[in-house]
Amino acid sequence: MEVEHMDAVFTSMGLLFAFCVSDYLPWLRGLDLDGQEKMVKEANATVNRLHDTVIDERWRQWKSGERRELDDFLDVLITLKDAEGKPLLAIEEVKAQSQDITFAAVDNPSNAVEWALAEMANTPEVMAKAMEEMDRVVGRERLVQESDIPHLNYAKACIREAFRLHPVAPFNVPHVALADTTVAGYRVPKGSHIILSRTGLGRNPTIWDEPLCFKPERHINMADGGNVVLTENELRFISFSTGRRGCIASSLGTTMCVMVFGRLLQGFTWSKPPGLSAIDLSESEHDLFMAKPLVLHAKPRLPMHLYFAIDI
Repeated sequence: MEVEHMDAVFTSMGLLFAFCVSDYLPWLRGLDLDGQEKMVKEANATVNRLHDTVIDERWRQWKSGERRELDDFLDVLITLKDAEGKPLLAIEEVKAQSQDITFAAVDNPSNAVEWALAEMANTPEVMAKAMEEMDRVVGRERLVQESDIPHLNYAKACIREAFRLHPVAPFNVPHVALADTTVAGYRVPKGSHIILSRTGLGRNPTIWDEPLCFKPERHINMADGGNVVLTENELRFISFSTGRRGCIASSLGTTMCVMVFGRLLQGFTWSKPPGLSAIDLSESEHDLFMAKPLVLHAKPRLPMHLYFAIDI
């Protein structure tokens, strides 16, 4: 079921930036010449079918009084109240919000974590620094927690470097210029459609030294106390988008990225599979994901009882 769910989510997400002729020739809408509308509808139907079973049961538990503790986002959505103390969301609204959260939160964190681990597997000294920080800050007698995130600056630098070097998409979502302006000497008339190249920003050799090299240290500025954040306000690269219409959940995205990455780093010693000299860092022909899904050898490094304590 999990595989079916993720396949459907990534199918739908993959079509988000795909070329669609009816986007440029609106009178062709309804013909679905390239079949994308059919594929999106089928993928979304699969996601909804799998979500609805869980949401319907959770809704029933709260309404019957069986459930009283908040364990996840779904519980929060179901129990939200308006100013009069009445349920804020109907069940259909909960389902819609759950789908929005799923599509908005899955690709960017997973892509950054996979690329970070892949790059670190090829640079053992970077992996060693990240593991040393994890042992120093968290140790091996408990699991890494959200409260540890402010102190895991090297781990955050690794994720930030993955965002820079391996963005989840080649371009950002198109915007429109609200007024005539000039950018880097180029005149941009009001009404122009603006698309930023994520790869062009993150791999710009005039901004970044050795832009194609994975160097987390470049993001640690001791003048700022060494504190690292995943957002980038100077537009040197794009992590969670930027500006007034940027990602409204960048703090959630930061938490998701660092917690997933942190649990993987803390829980296992990662190495290349036997007989493999280096991880293939080639990008897919169709997107910026890894051409070959990452496969690493994982050796447990924590007391066994901690693995059973993880609530999945």
